[in-house]
Amino acid sequence: MAALIPDLRTARRLVIKIGSALLVDRDCGLRQDWLHALALDVAEVKARGTDVILVSSGSIALGRGVLHLGYGSLPLEQSQAAAAVGQIQLARAYEEALAPHGITTGQVLMTLDDTSDRRRYLNSRATLEMLLGLGVVPIVNENDTVATDEIRFGDNDRLAAQIAVTVGADQLVLLSDVDGFYSANPKEDPTAHRFDVVDAITPAIEAMAGDPVSGLSKGGMKTKLMAAKTAVAAGCAMAITEGSVERPLKALMDGAACTWFVAQDDPQAARKRWINAMKPRGQVHVDTGAAQALAAGKSLLPAGVTAVSGAFGRGDPVEILSPEGEVLGRGLTRYTSTEARAIIGHRSGEIEEILGYAGRAALVHRDDMVI
Repeated sequence: MAALIPDLRTARRLVIKIGSALLVDRDCGLRQDWLHALALDVAEVKARGTDVILVSSGSIALGRGVLHLGYGSLPLEQSQAAAAVGQIQLARAYEEALAPHGITTGQVLMTLDDTSDRRRYLNSRATLEMLLGLGVVPIVNENDTVATDEIRFGDNDRLAAQIAVTVGADQLVLLSDVDGFYSANPKEDPTAHRFDVVDAITPAIEAMAGDPVSGLSKGGMKTKLMAAKTAVAAGCAMAITEGSVERPLKALMDGAACTWFVAQDDPQAARKRWINAMKPRGQVHVDTGAAQALAAGKSLLPAGVTAVSGAFGRGDPVEILSPEGEVLGRGLTRYTSTEARAIIGHRSGEIEEILGYAGRAALVHRDDMVI
């Protein structure tokens, strides 16, 4: 059976990755006309009720222009300095492009540690969820000012995929300098053909990936395939399409050439399966009222917890047990076992007085739970 090609118009939550080569011209700097056209695309997507996150490269490219560092490889310290200058310019550019459409923007800078460490992952997820809930379009970039090789994503393709996983996006679009995934580098091999749909990333598909062809962007087709594997495993379909055209999202919806990597599951089901497969680090016992609330799809609040067993940290998986000791489900806790023991039976409004700081309202949020 042929794979069903995703439609951008039906996206519930959309992540869009924008590369440096699309946003910054070596000679002219920021491509303002292109950015303002993209802002119109974003506004129209949001008007349909879709949450939008932009993962944007460009801070180093913008900063090195301001600092007259030229193009080519830079020492780490110069790259970080360029990023520090360019991040301000990048954030301002998006703010000025989206504000006329009534869209508020927020800057989120991340490193690999922020998604590989479970505690930071939960913090990132909670922050992004809150921004989206408030109608904000987050502008995410790798934190090049402080990142070193061992804590880098290395490219924003993989960062975009990880953000898509973090927020449970159902579609990810990589705006690229090519119009899809080819059997070989089309700039070198005239016989190369583009795939409209890839429904499985096989070893043969991976062998077709080439290297970067742009002087400004770091990510080649290999990193895009790595991003695709991350995204589709979490239930998020991913598209690669030509981004340099004016209004690239509208072009994609109107049938522009692209390659869709199709997910075999939806984001919620994939996330629930991931949580359910984790080995619990402890147990949380709940009362009858909490058990009924969980069955109705609610989060687990400290007030409904009667006991905590085991030793676990923030973000660790725990089993949720009924008053009779039956396993109701599993979830990722937002508190350590020590903190949880201190706040069980208390209302969320009392947490700050008990712990000395304002914590999360839920002990286990429904989005991080399998019942």
